[in-house]
Amino acid sequence: MASNLASSAPQHACWGTIVALNNADGSGLHRMATTLIEPNVAVRDVADAVHALGLLHGRQPGVLDHALARNLLPGALHWLENALESFGEERAMLARLATAAGPLPSTPGQAESSAAVMAQRHALDMLAQSDRVGCAVGAAAALIIDWHAVRVVLDASAKRLGIEPMASSLPSLENTAAMIVATAQTGGIERAIAFGAQQVFAQHRGLWDLLEARASARAER
Repeated sequence: MASNLASSAPQHACWGTIVALNNADGSGLHRMATTLIEPNVAVRDVADAVHALGLLHGRQPGVLDHALARNLLPGALHWLENALESFGEERAMLARLATAAGPLPSTPGQAESSAAVMAQRHALDMLAQSDRVGCAVGAAAALIIDWHAVRVVLDASAKRLGIEPMASSLPSLENTAAMIVATAQTGGIERAIAFGAQQVFAQHRGLWDLLEARASARAER
C-alpha cells in the first residue's frame, strides 16, 4: 500500500528527505492501516478509524487552511489552493463514513484516547501556523502525500460499510513533488519543509499506533 514517491520528481535534496520520511513512517506501511483494507476487517475497527481521522482532520480550520492563510512562498500558493479545495471533499467523505459507521465502539480508556487525538490535532494546528517559513508547507505536503495512503483505507472502509467511494481530486504526488522542488530554494526553507513534513508523518504514525492498541484492547475483553 506504500506510495512510490521516489519516481515522482527529479533528484532534489528536500524531496529526497520527504521520500525517506514517508518510507519510514508513512501510513501505507503501518500494520493497522494495512489491516483496515482487508475485506473482512471488523466493522468496529473501521468505525474507530473513521471517527479518529474525522476528529484529527475532519474539522475546519485544519492544516491546509492554516498553511494557506499564513503562506509566504509564492511557489506554493496554487498548490495550497488546490489542496485545500480537494481536501473539502475528503472531509465530506469522512462525514459520510462516520454516519454510516455509527457510534464509536466501546473501548477501554476512551476518554484518554479522545484526549490524545485532540492533542495531536492541536500539535498539527500549531505546526501549520508556525512562523518558520516553509514549515507549514512541509506539513501540508506531508498531509497530502500521506492522505493518498489514508484514502486507500477510506475507500476500503466505504466498501465495508456499503458506500460507493468518492473519486479523489487530491493533488498528485508528481504535482506535490514539483511544488516542493520549486519552493525549497534555500537551505533554511528546505530544513523547515522537512521538519513540518516529519512532524505530520509522526503524528499520523501515532494515530495508527493508538488505533492498533484500541483494537487489541477490544479483542481482549
